[in-house]
Amino acid sequence: MTAFDQYLRNREKGHLIGVGGVSMSPLAEVLAGAGMCITGSDMAHSEKTEHLESMGVKVYYGHYAENIEPDTRFIVRTAAVHDDNPEIIRAHEMGIPVFERAEAWGAIMTYYQNALCISGTHGKTTTTSMCTHILMAAEKDPTVMIGGTLPILKAGHRIGQGDTIVLESCEYYDSFLNFFPTVAVILNVEEDHLDYFKEGLPAIEQSFHKFAESVPENGCIVANYEDTNTMDSIAGIDRKVVTFGLDENADVYAKNIRFSGAQSTFDLYAYGEKLTDVTLHVPGIHNIRNALAAAGACLHLGIKPTAIKYGLAGFNGAGRRFEYKGKYNGADVYDDYAHHPGELQATLDAVQQLGYKRTIVVFQPHTYTRTAALFNDFVAQLKRPDITYLAEIYAAREVNTLGISSKDICREINGAKYFATFEEIVADLKKFAQPGDIILTIGAGDVYKIGEELVEK
Repeated sequence: MTAFDQYLRNREKGHLIGVGGVSMSPLAEVLAGAGMCITGSDMAHSEKTEHLESMGVKVYYGHYAENIEPDTRFIVRTAAVHDDNPEIIRAHEMGIPVFERAEAWGAIMTYYQNALCISGTHGKTTTTSMCTHILMAAEKDPTVMIGGTLPILKAGHRIGQGDTIVLESCEYYDSFLNFFPTVAVILNVEEDHLDYFKEGLPAIEQSFHKFAESVPENGCIVANYEDTNTMDSIAGIDRKVVTFGLDENADVYAKNIRFSGAQSTFDLYAYGEKLTDVTLHVPGIHNIRNALAAAGACLHLGIKPTAIKYGLAGFNGAGRRFEYKGKYNGADVYDDYAHHPGELQATLDAVQQLGYKRTIVVFQPHTYTRTAALFNDFVAQLKRPDITYLAEIYAAREVNTLGISSKDICREINGAKYFATFEEIVADLKKFAQPGDIILTIGAGDVYKIGEELVEK
């Protein structure tokens, strides 16, 4: 039982700060759907806030102390809402407990028989989306929380009536340690979020170890057999483990892999037995591994191979994951969320199989600390395209105390181009784009706007 659980059980009144956010709006929807009186606040009107208002959720616009109504019993906030927020200050004055978003989701998942939590340095959104497709093909009516938009849902979440909840589970700030997985998937473990994990990989592995350890005795850990850090992270944990990979020593593995453009086909095996053939419509060997992870998790939940086959066949990618944006002057324009060297490598490996004459990458690094910590790895990957453009670093939550710039990366790569503004990058791309090119805008910030502007023009 969690501290938040009593408010769920007693159907108490709550207030959500940042209620229009990607995982806060579905949280409000779940709580309101459970019969609780929910209010919320956000800085601006949006489709999400309007949808909540149509459900009877009272939404305040702007953050003001008076938004906290006298009979409010608890507050939930996003990570972007800090202690100097006037609503948080008022809550503390009134003695109202303040919970983080992950704590609320953690309490909610205890009400489901199956809680499938997808973790890893890379591939979480894609694998969570693949699991969603499979569970919907199996008619399990899941509740889903994804960190991106999934076309089949027209959103990043789904409120179902089944006994299964699927959540993308992030290690940053140990957020996923608030969760209660019955099935914990670990896709891979690499150095990232070093502003929080200051001791590097050992601290990250310890966090994943605790996450895996939170699985109950009758639960399951689904782990990447070929990733040494993943296997080190789960060492010594006395739980059922299902491994996945391209290696036939894994429990769930792929054989007879065949590529045709952006499509791949393979035979899905489990414990030495062929279950079905699978066709994927998303490129790259990394997506085959993601599909194997999703298959391993769903097999543990009793999903039939036929549902796995058809669920994966219907998956055409999540928003900002190798997402086709259109054409400019005969060049294909794609956007991808990759913001770690490992993700860059996977994306560029996938592009190599597609047969384009030239690969043009526009990369926007994400956060100063990540750029500095993984600088040489970024340089190594960004040397691979035929032409590399560097946009300035996307600050996100940070202040540039390191004095680092994308110019520093640009200086290390022959022929790379740095521009301070998106407008300059678009203007230069127009001069060079030609039929047979693939243009990739890559990064977790707002670099996608460059591709969208190109396509519009």
